[in-house]
Amino acid sequence: MLRINEQLEQLQHHGFSIAIDDFGTGYSSLASLRDLPVKILKIDKSFVKKATYDDKDTRIVRAIIDMGHSLHKSIIAEGIETPEQMALLQKLGCDEGQGYLFSKPLPESLITPLLRQDMIIPPAAEPLASAE
Repeated sequence: MLRINEQLEQLQHHGFSIAIDDFGTGYSSLASLRDLPVKILKIDKSFVKKATYDDKDTRIVRAIIDMGHSLHKSIIAEGIETPEQMALLQKLGCDEGQGYLFSKPLPESLITPLLRQDMIIPPAAEPLASAE
């Protein structure tokens, strides 16, 4: 684990941001959050999908956001598909989001012009706050 941490720290020193993807599922653990030099937690879409109607998932999402922020991590929610999901994540303090509400996956040649024009914002919706 020490060697991995050293390599991740070197990557960060060279300007890379390290993220734990699908946090809360699979092999991601609190030990990873504690021990690895990561800046970003990505909340798995399985929690986001049910968070607007399942109180247990809402509490899990809130806990991940609060825990991540207390450890000075930025939080990205995966799988945002509805304005209601986005509104809830904003209310809970999520920093960023991704999902079909904003855009389907696109090749670089198509996404770059949209990003330059700030075109990937759902109609009549506020964007999630930017992570610092």
